[in-house]
Amino acid sequence: MKIRKQNIFNTVWASVKFVVAWLYVVLNAIVLCFIPRGKISVKYMQLFMRQFNWFMGVRYKIKGKLSSKRPLLCVCNHISLFEISTMAAAFGGSFFSKKELASWPLIGWMAKKFGVVFIDRRPSHANEALDLIQHELESVDYPLFIFPEGTSTNGAYVKQFKSSMFDVIEKTGATVQPVVINYRLHDGTKINDEDLANHYAYFANKKMDCGPLCKIERSAFMQVFHIMMLGGFLVEIEILPVPDLSGMDRKQMAEALHEIVSKKYMENK
Repeated sequence: MKIRKQNIFNTVWASVKFVVAWLYVVLNAIVLCFIPRGKISVKYMQLFMRQFNWFMGVRYKIKGKLSSKRPLLCVCNHISLFEISTMAAAFGGSFFSKKELASWPLIGWMAKKFGVVFIDRRPSHANEALDLIQHELESVDYPLFIFPEGTSTNGAYVKQFKSSMFDVIEKTGATVQPVVINYRLHDGTKINDEDLANHYAYFANKKMDCGPLCKIERSAFMQVFHIMMLGGFLVEIEILPVPDLSGMDRKQMAEALHEIVSKKYMENK
């Protein structure tokens, strides 16, 4: 299977879908006005994301099973926007996200209603961020997902995990489970690094340490439009066993979890 070639026909069709998608988002934003933030709104996000993925042509395949223990913090690699939609659709639960997302028009407000917790990652706000993470872990009974790379990547590698977020593990007694995400064409064909960077990943070139760069850096909205033109793709989600992190400090946890996720990602890649 090959990547769909861009032409006037799929561009026009993607344009129509893009407009309809925004109408769908606005409609659901209106519905959210009447749903309190919490367990119900998080469950609603799962339904919303399943429909959104179907509309986008983004499918997912799951290998493994999430732990039933709570609190549960799932640690994932991060390639683009679609980790959020596929993880929410597949497992329910919500996310820790960078604070900048909160300022996105409409999307930021909906994310907050969906239970997303926005983290200020500046060192001067580290204690505040940790308090937010700890409070959320202790307050909910659904899985929470975090992307410790701190940014999305070109998919050629997994960036080192930031250790600051793991201070709360010992305080909350949370179970930490690694999750590995790989992108494929719809038939399961692997995507090479260059095509991944140019078409499917969403990242800033200046933040990459290695691998190919994107020839055309797109905004988040244009990336969604581009995926519509391509007809979507397949997300493979592999849930790994819960590792033994006892006796480790936050830096050791970050290193151990990065090694687990990175090794499996490169092996699957």
